[in-house]
Amino acid sequence: MKKFVFWTLVLSFLSVSGCGGSSSPRPTAAADQPEIGNLFVAQDAKGIQTITVRPSAIPDYMEIPGRITLDPTRVVHVYPAAGGRVIEMKVRPWDRIHQGETLALLESSDLSRAMADYQKARADAALKKKALDRAADLLAHHAIAEKDAQQAEADAQSANAEERTALDRLHLLGAEPSATSSQLRVIAPRSGVVLDIGNAQGELSKSLDAAQPLCTIADLDTVWVEGDIFEKDLAGLKSGTSVSIALGAYPDEKRTGRVSVIGDAVDPVTRTLKVRVVLSNPGLRLKPDMFATIRLLRSSTLGILVPATAVEREGVAAYVFVGIASNRFERRQVVLGRTVDENLEVTSGLTAGNVIVSEGVVLLRAASQD
Repeated sequence: MKKFVFWTLVLSFLSVSGCGGSSSPRPTAAADQPEIGNLFVAQDAKGIQTITVRPSAIPDYMEIPGRITLDPTRVVHVYPAAGGRVIEMKVRPWDRIHQGETLALLESSDLSRAMADYQKARADAALKKKALDRAADLLAHHAIAEKDAQQAEADAQSANAEERTALDRLHLLGAEPSATSSQLRVIAPRSGVVLDIGNAQGELSKSLDAAQPLCTIADLDTVWVEGDIFEKDLAGLKSGTSVSIALGAYPDEKRTGRVSVIGDAVDPVTRTLKVRVVLSNPGLRLKPDMFATIRLLRSSTLGILVPATAVEREGVAAYVFVGIASNRFERRQVVLGRTVDENLEVTSGLTAGNVIVSEGVVLLRAASQD
């Protein structure tokens, strides 16, 4: 009985050992999957475009944040020539006006006084003219002394001067000598856009003594783009340097200009200097205080640029498809550098002469996963 149990255990052990020795590991699903560097053949090459990689100049741009500002020589603060009460404001903020257009009407006692002074000066000049004519006639008949005639002539000249002064005063106020109304017209000294209004109907304007102007007019046909450049970047900048301007309001539009002025004083807090670019403003699309970016070329180096559409990204890694033969491509990892417009710099992974897919990467990616 003991021998029977012993041989039964031996046969069971040999049976288990034989089963374990004949088993082999099954292939995993990962072994069937393509790896980076495998070749892929596009089943349908429609929509796939390729380019040959060549060295090209890669610009190194310096970007300066800025904003649109007004040219102060084109901004006019309008004050009425005389004090008075505002009867009517003819304009509103952001109205576009032309030179000579009426901005406001004022009821002005100063204008009434100026008109009265002119009438008095005119009457006095006429009286002195008659006195001069009479003195000249009497002098011709030796009826008065010569000094009396000279005095009459001096009085007439003085009266004429007073009349001219009173007339000039009326013209300064925008009134005609024949006017009978004391309403003062405030006219636009130049064409432009009304930026703001300083008075409303019924308010009293104190002429040049006022704390704020009646209104402010700006000519926006030309504007400035002002930016701040750090003193460490000043060496690469000079007046006349060509720049491009990008605006957040119009991201698809690029404007070009030249640096007109570089500030002569460094801000002690920000350690920056002012940079100014003058731009024309057709259609007045550039508004004061819009954000802008001034971009200028600092230097350029040779390197490899590829279209952004040629790059496939997976997480932090980037790949391109490199041609091996007709309709055969290799998925290759590359290292990216700077972004230049719609292109990307490749610092590692490609060499000049490589043929890469520039359009249709999505189609190749789909083929690689079949």
